[in-house]
Amino acid sequence: METTTISTAGAGISESFSDLNLSLRRRRSFNNSAGAVAELSSKIDKLESDVGGQMMMDPAPVVESENLKRNGKDCGHEKDKVENRENRGGSDFKFTYRPSVPAHRVLKESPLSSDAIFKQSHAGLFNLCIVVLVAVNSRLIIENLMKYGWLIKTGFWFSSRSLRDWPLLMCCLTLPVFSLAAYLVEKLAYRKYISEFIVVFFHVLITSAAVLYPVSVILSCESAVLSGVTLMLFACIVWLKLVSYAHTNHDMRAVANSVDKGDTLSNTFNADYSCDVSFKSLVYFMVAPTLCYQPIYPRTASVRKSWVVRQFLKLVIFTGFMGFIIEQYINPIVQNSQHPLKGDLLYAIERVLKLSVPNLYVWLCMFYCFFHLWLNILAELLRFGDREFYKDWWNARTVDEYWRMWNMPVHKWMVRHIYFPCLRHKVPKGIALIIAFFVSAVFHELCIAVPCHMFKLWAFIGIMFQIPLVVITSYLQNKFRSSMVGNMIFWFIFCILGQPMCVLLYYHDLMNQKGSTESR
Repeated sequence: METTTISTAGAGISESFSDLNLSLRRRRSFNNSAGAVAELSSKIDKLESDVGGQMMMDPAPVVESENLKRNGKDCGHEKDKVENRENRGGSDFKFTYRPSVPAHRVLKESPLSSDAIFKQSHAGLFNLCIVVLVAVNSRLIIENLMKYGWLIKTGFWFSSRSLRDWPLLMCCLTLPVFSLAAYLVEKLAYRKYISEFIVVFFHVLITSAAVLYPVSVILSCESAVLSGVTLMLFACIVWLKLVSYAHTNHDMRAVANSVDKGDTLSNTFNADYSCDVSFKSLVYFMVAPTLCYQPIYPRTASVRKSWVVRQFLKLVIFTGFMGFIIEQYINPIVQNSQHPLKGDLLYAIERVLKLSVPNLYVWLCMFYCFFHLWLNILAELLRFGDREFYKDWWNARTVDEYWRMWNMPVHKWMVRHIYFPCLRHKVPKGIALIIAFFVSAVFHELCIAVPCHMFKLWAFIGIMFQIPLVVITSYLQNKFRSSMVGNMIFWFIFCILGQPMCVLLYYHDLMNQKGSTESR
């Protein structure tokens, strides 16, 4: 049996040798032909793939063949396939990596060249950066603790001052009343008890009161800044949701009236515009992680309880880390600095750059805690299906791309209820963009100025300054045709320069205001 096997294998190898020798003799006759080189390259690529994929990476068929032959079993067609693979592998080892075989056959760029750098995977370099950051910042944390000690105050998480913020808490708990009022207005509008003009008038009153009521409570109370910021964020979210609720229902009634008049809808409209106003859908919308109202949302099948627990633990850890950076690094830097617009220019630049790194860490932790952890936890508990709360904004090539990717709930709301309605009313795109940024700037200013009890318009100016940055970064992106230029400008202006400057401005203005108040 072994003799037969050896003779069969030898015959196959001899046959392969003869085929390859014939092929080599043909190649010698066309030694100066480019087509022959190309043919040889293709054959070499095929042999290399056969060797790497079948002989070197998959030795099991050879072992199986020997066992079958030893047991005297006939495998028929499978036996022929195994023998052919063995024979082909033996000839591959003999003729693939010869000195006469060309080692350079195609045009290739270095992985770090400008044309190929973004076509490669940089996972290893990313892991290296993470390791270096952990090592460097661990050393800085240890050095800071050895030099300054533990700077976190005992009242960081809770203090007696927090007990005086109960009016803000009661205001926050009463905000759902405005949602109930909006539901009653929509119910009356659905049953055609009130005209469309009255509906719009009531919704303007309700949404305005949803913002002005918290503003008046904060300004009338001497509360902590963090408590005021939290209440204003809730008030702004309620305002955005109520606007979407009123605008969507208004549009649904308009579409339903068009259908009644005989107009046909396109295939993109798949909602039931004849459905009644549902209180259950409003309640779900008010707690769901979205700002755009619709009667039905995509839902997941179940809740992953263990996943929620893991995400909640991450939320606690990163929130604590964020508080540690604020108390241990940012507060001392800010307290030991001067007003950036009233002191030495070089000193102000040094303070801003020193503040930029811890401020960037806090901002990234805030993004991860809120947009990834908290919104995903809320979506999982509510079985909310669409969880695109952000895109890869860190790869933004222009400021415009950043604003379209980093906060998807607000971006979808702006596009749905401001930008495209302006375009439908024949407003130019540039003016519609300015209007969208203006609304965003107003709410950024409210969330900071009202809790601080001062209106310096730094946040408003910072957001409106994004409009020329959109033009500049788009121009540079089109001019240099490189994603690196706009991305670096975005990171420098937005994170290294802009945010630390706003922190210093608001802190010193707040301290100056408190000093002038105490001196009276």
